[in-house]
Amino acid sequence: MAEAGTGISRIGQIAIHAHDVDRAATFYQDVLQLKLLFKAPPGLAFFDCGGVRLMLTPPEKPEFDHPSSVLYFAVADIQAVHANMKAKGVHFEDDPHLIAKMPDHDLWMTFFHDSEGNLLGLMSEVKR
Repeated sequence: MAEAGTGISRIGQIAIHAHDVDRAATFYQDVLQLKLLFKAPPGLAFFDCGGVRLMLTPPEKPEFDHPSSVLYFAVADIQAVHANMKAKGVHFEDDPHLIAKMPDHDLWMTFFHDSEGNLLGLMSEVKR
């Protein structure tokens, strides 16, 4: 729920920097299997990730030319997604591992890099 007065209710879009937007778009579409919404000049690509729009964009200024914040993609079966992505050539920093035991589920994560070097994570909340 939005705090009174701000009008903010959710994240609408996240920008992910890419030096080669076409290469990055192929990764996000074919490997992560996100739905491509549209491409727009100059070299932008937009994907849907559960209602949040991801925008692949070249860095507009030198101060923006760095990897993005870590995005954590929620998946139901982290072991299966990890195996599927490894089969597609994705190099993982680690294997899926238990992060925390919560009252009604276990939190699992694993980390990998996209085609542009951005660190990304998979997370799964596994019911006991």
